Amino acid sequence: QVHLVESGGGLVQPGGSLRLSCAASGSIFSIDNMGWYRQAPGKGRELVAYITRSGTTNYGTSLKGRFTISRDNAKNTVSLQMNSLKFEDTAVYYCYAAQAGSIYWGQGTQVTVSS
Repeated sequence: QVHLVESGGGLVQPGGSLRLSCAASGSIFSIDNMGWYRQAPGKGRELVAYITRSGTTNYGTSLKGRFTISRDNAKNTVSLQMNSLKFEDTAVYYCYAAQAGSIYWGQGTQVTVSS
């Protein structure tokens, strides 16, 4: 079992920045991809970004350029730097980790973009 804890969500004005972090604990050996999904009110969960163990990144549509994902394998953490935030970025952001065919999820952290 992999336990994930997110931090860094909150309220930010349009154009502002936030940095989300996610720390993995438990059976953390050989974690493969780590990343973030988000779910806005009334919508399905969508990919934000993921990063492989070797550092290859992939972003959801139209997010690359504003969002940057990074990972520290030694600390078993993944971070998401979000810049130029828009109203439509408001959502609950979920960290995930893939390991040996299983997917583990964090509890989610709320990001609200509002003036």
